[in-house]
Amino acid sequence: MARISRILVETVKLRASMSNAAVNFAGLTGSIVAVFAEVGDGRGECVGYGFGSIGRYAHTELIKERFAPRLLNSDPSEYCDEEGRLDPVRVEAIMRRDEKPGGHGERPVAIGAVDMAVWDLIGKLERKPVFQILSERFNGSSMDNSVSVYAAGGYYYGDGGLGRLKEELEGYLSLGYDAVKIKIGAGSVQEDRERIEAAIDCVGEGASVAVDANGRYDCETAIAVGEAIEGYGLRWYEEAGDPLDYRLQNSLGKTYKGALATGENLFSIQDVRNLIRYGGMRPDGDVLQMDPGLSYGIPEYVRMLGFLESNGWSRRRCFPHGGNLFNLHVAQGLQLGGTEAYPGVFEPFGGFGDDVSVCEGRASLSNAPGIGWESKPELMDWFLGME
Repeated sequence: MARISRILVETVKLRASMSNAAVNFAGLTGSIVAVFAEVGDGRGECVGYGFGSIGRYAHTELIKERFAPRLLNSDPSEYCDEEGRLDPVRVEAIMRRDEKPGGHGERPVAIGAVDMAVWDLIGKLERKPVFQILSERFNGSSMDNSVSVYAAGGYYYGDGGLGRLKEELEGYLSLGYDAVKIKIGAGSVQEDRERIEAAIDCVGEGASVAVDANGRYDCETAIAVGEAIEGYGLRWYEEAGDPLDYRLQNSLGKTYKGALATGENLFSIQDVRNLIRYGGMRPDGDVLQMDPGLSYGIPEYVRMLGFLESNGWSRRRCFPHGGNLFNLHVAQGLQLGGTEAYPGVFEPFGGFGDDVSVCEGRASLSNAPGIGWESKPELMDWFLGME
């Protein structure tokens, strides 16, 4: 029977000098996690690695003080299945013990970081890639051979203007991406239009450009911006207002005819239920971006998918936020619509790794055991530095 023997966690500083319409990322930190287990098969300790969300601050102390001790103080029979294998659903339940309902706040991200490391560990123990294990455990062994991906970038850097934006997007196209996402909302509507037109000029059509306002607008402004940009035929218009303002989202959906996207800042099944019940989201065209790494991990994300499918949504409308290698496994193993990518942004967490090829907007994973962090040498240096 596997026994969790150690859990290490550290705070690291990301390289992120840009901003969106709401947040400046300079000084951004994150948490890296290593979960060790002994399995008694002659291999000694095995280790899996994970990290906290891209784009949010570190959750190191939450993990150290609450969630890691709950696992380390539990008997292995509590977090292993009948065959003695680590069970992530039971692991999650232990970490969530004695937590009051509601007010999900920061704890889903802390638990999600440990969950990510546990999946990497399980993949190494079973000598399988995580996408295969997810497929076997939660998707009837069905999986995709490749995943639709888009390059998320187009941030504000304080210099270079539209020329820098176009150079960045052209770089993504040269890497094999055929769709991009850019930021809007930090300036006037006219400046937003200029950014959109520059992106379309690079990529070739509005349907390959998504825009993200990062919750900047009130309801009146969100609707006005929607009217100003609807004619571009964009891939989607993302997070126009506060992610918990379901009335705003509902009102926007009644006026904006193109696709809307939101969900990256919804961290629980309860939040997703409220979005679907009250947010006016349209299952025939809108996009949901919940991120397992922000949302207590894979067990909660699978609950979200179950709720969505029971309410007329296809999981193909789900494109997880995060831009990282783990979510590529999630999208491939659970047959989602696709996932975000951060090539060259939020390093070294962002992007997929050296053994993932992107061609014509689709990415394919290798069969490396676990998540495959070994294909990201700089990130592995951080992980190994904890041991």
